[in-house]
Amino acid sequence: MAQSQRNSVFAVFGALLFLLLLGGREAYARDLQGRVGVGYNSQFANSAVDSPVPGLSVKYALSRDLAVEAVVGMRTSSPTNTVSGVKLFKNLFIETNLNFYMALGGAVLAANGNSGVELIGTLGAEFFIPGLESLGFSFEAGGGLHNLTNDSFSFRTLGASFVDAGMHFYF
Repeated sequence: MAQSQRNSVFAVFGALLFLLLLGGREAYARDLQGRVGVGYNSQFANSAVDSPVPGLSVKYALSRDLAVEAVVGMRTSSPTNTVSGVKLFKNLFIETNLNFYMALGGAVLAANGNSGVELIGTLGAEFFIPGLESLGFSFEAGGGLHNLTNDSFSFRTLGASFVDAGMHFYF
């Protein structure tokens, strides 16, 4: 695929995900507004390499239906592996103990001597067990563009269960 074609695919993919994120209706899901969640996230491409590393994350709910998350992870032994990224979440559907959302994310990655960037777009859910309302378990599915393994962008599908997708404790 030529460089101009890759750039076109990348631009269209990013524009569509951005429009979807902004176009949802107002959500009345579990209200986490003003709460901070501390936990982990493992959706970026460096979790699929030989020496995987999940990222520790801090998630903050800006409103009932918007949240942001910062992700940082590292492994200093050989081979090294690092991730630094951000994600933006928008809740889409109403549930008592579940937030169904879409998310956009971007990260700078390094693994096995290679470095690159990744942009992801996902649909996911964060669920809360009744009686444990401050502990959220998430899972996501979607796609991403990354260039961690070579100089050109490639597309990959994403799918992660709550065991490796994410978990946050909200204060």
